[in-house]
Amino acid sequence: MAASLMGRHARHGTWVRTMVKANVGAGGIGMQRFLASFILKGFSKRKVGDIGLDELDDGADIDGYVFTIDGHTVQPIFFRGGDIGRLSVCGTVNDLSVMGAKPFALANSFIVQEGFPDGDLEKIIASMEQALTEADCALVCGDTKVVEDGIGIFITTAGLGIENDALSNNLGEVRKAREYPSRFIRDAGLRRGDKILFSGTIADHGISLMSLREGLEFETELASDCSPVWDVVKAALEVGGVVAMKDPTRGGVATTLNEMAHKSGVGVEIEEEKIPLKREVIAASEMLGLNVYDVANEGKVVMGVMPEYAEDVLEAMRNTKHGKEAAIVGEATNNHTHVLLKTRVGGRRILESPMGDPVPRVC
Repeated sequence: MAASLMGRHARHGTWVRTMVKANVGAGGIGMQRFLASFILKGFSKRKVGDIGLDELDDGADIDGYVFTIDGHTVQPIFFRGGDIGRLSVCGTVNDLSVMGAKPFALANSFIVQEGFPDGDLEKIIASMEQALTEADCALVCGDTKVVEDGIGIFITTAGLGIENDALSNNLGEVRKAREYPSRFIRDAGLRRGDKILFSGTIADHGISLMSLREGLEFETELASDCSPVWDVVKAALEVGGVVAMKDPTRGGVATTLNEMAHKSGVGVEIEEEKIPLKREVIAASEMLGLNVYDVANEGKVVMGVMPEYAEDVLEAMRNTKHGKEAAIVGEATNNHTHVLLKTRVGGRRILESPMGDPVPRVC
């Protein structure tokens, strides 16, 4: 349901009702317009580091730390490959990781519907603890509210990430060839010729949840990719040459690539033939009428790497638990300002950001 905002009509001075639509939080074009109209316009953009609110990156730089926060309202709350608890931890530690920060500490807020089953809450907490262990991260504080509204459970997590040896090594390698003023990895660091890498198969999370909602069954069960990505990121940083990263959650790789290209001032070309995709994900997306490039992921990284480092980074990623299916899928270019997809039949089409998330409430 859309929430309402009360605003004064600028021309007539009378109160009118405007509506915040669901797609403003969905990671696509609608969300970008909302952020520009309300968030960036309404809050002062004072910085305490190189990266702040204005940059709209995955977190903010605070004197040697990265700080981030995320809310989770997934439905259903239990799904193949995870649940809302695991998702809440992975979503936050991954936002830290793609900025090159080692996940360090998390804070948590539960908003729970009155009468929520104790057993389900215990399962969610156990799942969060398992994800924290995998990420080598600690939950250090939190808050719980119980409400009468029929929400089930919402979870918000905030996190801190720290500078580390792998990040320092990477920045040292990058600065041998180009200026890179930030102390963490930005999503705006692409230059012409940089290679674009995906850390594994895309669309697993969103397609698996939609298939579950629609009751679709396949010989091989679809499962979410919900997992921490620090092992993949660390391996890449230890090689060096990583100049841009982002985790392709809401809005999928289409939104992620468009944001990275726009902020970097370059175009991006990717090849359909090289993009890692599970056959069952392709089949399910066709049945559901979904574009796999628009669908959320919860355990993947989109990475920009200097060309002379790309093959070594790829090998390092493939030697990790969560990067075995990593691939070089394209490169940055100055020939245009779009994200272009080279199709299997030799054509090209512009890959645009969706207006909103075609699969709502999956993250």
